[in-house]
Amino acid sequence: MSFMEWWDGFWATYNTVIFSIGVNAMLALSIYVTLSCGLLSLANAAFMGIGAYTASLLTMQFDMPFPVALAAGGVLPSLVALVIGIPTLRLSGVYLAMATLGFGEVVRVIVLNLDITGGPMGLNGVPPLTEWWHIVLLLGVTIYCLARLRRSKTGRAFEAIKEDEVAARLMGVNVAGYKLLAFVIGAAIAGVAGGLNAHFTFTIGPNNYGFENAVDILTMAVFGGTSNLIGPMIGSTILSLLPEVLRHFKDFRLAINGLILILVVLYLPKGIWDPRRIRAILGRNAADKKVK
Repeated sequence: MSFMEWWDGFWATYNTVIFSIGVNAMLALSIYVTLSCGLLSLANAAFMGIGAYTASLLTMQFDMPFPVALAAGGVLPSLVALVIGIPTLRLSGVYLAMATLGFGEVVRVIVLNLDITGGPMGLNGVPPLTEWWHIVLLLGVTIYCLARLRRSKTGRAFEAIKEDEVAARLMGVNVAGYKLLAFVIGAAIAGVAGGLNAHFTFTIGPNNYGFENAVDILTMAVFGGTSNLIGPMIGSTILSLLPEVLRHFKDFRLAINGLILILVVLYLPKGIWDPRRIRAILGRNAADKKVK
């Protein structure tokens, strides 16, 4: 068997998994933005759904070019985030999580009862327009923009708000404005990820963007670690591959998945990728070598 034949077989079998890794990385980064500003939001699955339905309807019903549909899939969730964020972001902690979770359920019920969205059956036959380079390009742009944002004045303001909101306000930081900005940016990224996802899964439904998906997105970021951009991507990659790795243990897959998450939360509270812990381990190893 030649390499090309092997690659064609491998790609035909695992292309959906590979695409999912890229999309899930974008979703994990979308919630990383809000977490970096101290916001515990569970609305990202709903924003993903809005973006998925928007992009799909534009390509299916109006024959819009794919880039235009993706752009609309990012813009509409941003506008929705702007509208609901103004009253909602006055809350914090678990109250904000409950409010955004409630918003997600409202979106799901609306989608269930609209004819244009296909109701409970969802949309079938979404054109397969997503290519691997679309995901690589958009993920790369997202990482670049967020890296620049983190090193900017806005990123420092996010960090200040996360550390101590009262102190940040006393220092003259526009806390409400920066929180709303983080919320809108996260919604845009989630919306674009939803548009990409819809155009390689061929079918979408309201139950794809409910409570379980909201928790999954949060878990990806927390699992990998939210102290930098690398952590959410590592967490999303591992949790995307885990179902495939545990396929032979299908009867116990959910239990093993849950056990892994419990162990990480108990023993690695800052996620798998914690630069301070890694530097400390490397420092101890270097010190031990010098002693020997």
